[in-house]
Amino acid sequence: MSDVKEMSFEAAMAELEQVVNKLERGDVALEDSIKLYERGAELKARCEAKLKEAEEKVAAITLDANGDPNGLKPVEGL
Repeated sequence: MSDVKEMSFEAAMAELEQVVNKLERGDVALEDSIKLYERGAELKARCEAKLKEAEEKVAAITLDANGDPNGLKPVEGL
C-alpha cells in the first residue's frame, strides 16, 4: 500500500472509492473491514487536505488591470 501522505489527490480519491465499494458490498471480514475503514479515513483526510491546498492557491491569485496574473495574496477566511 502506498503512503497516504505521498499520494496525489487523484490516487487517494481512486483508492477511497475502492475502499467504499468493498465496505458497501459487505463481504469483507470484520477485522479487514476495520482496516479498510481506517485506511478510508486516512484517504479522506488526504483528499480534503489536497482540495484545501488547491483552493487556497486558486483563491490567492491576483490579476492586474489587463486580467493577467500578477501575484499572490493571502487567502482570508479559509
